[in-house]
Amino acid sequence: MSHLLLLAKDSMFSSGQITFGIIFFIAFVIIISFMYLKDKGMHKKNYKGVKWILVGFIAFILLLFIIKVSLKS
Repeated sequence: MSHLLLLAKDSMFSSGQITFGIIFFIAFVIIISFMYLKDKGMHKKNYKGVKWILVGFIAFILLLFIIKVSLKS
């Protein structure tokens, strides 16, 4: 706890605000992780082909980059 007070001494946040921020961050990560695990099965069913959309999007961006480099030289 002394580290929090030392951090708060030279910053624009009070020790209470820093403590609240840390507790909020930990609670947020726990809740988000729980909700992700809860919905994981549904996401596998509903978003089955999404990885191919991502591959296509990355390929399109790479193609644009290749065209730009080839036209520049």
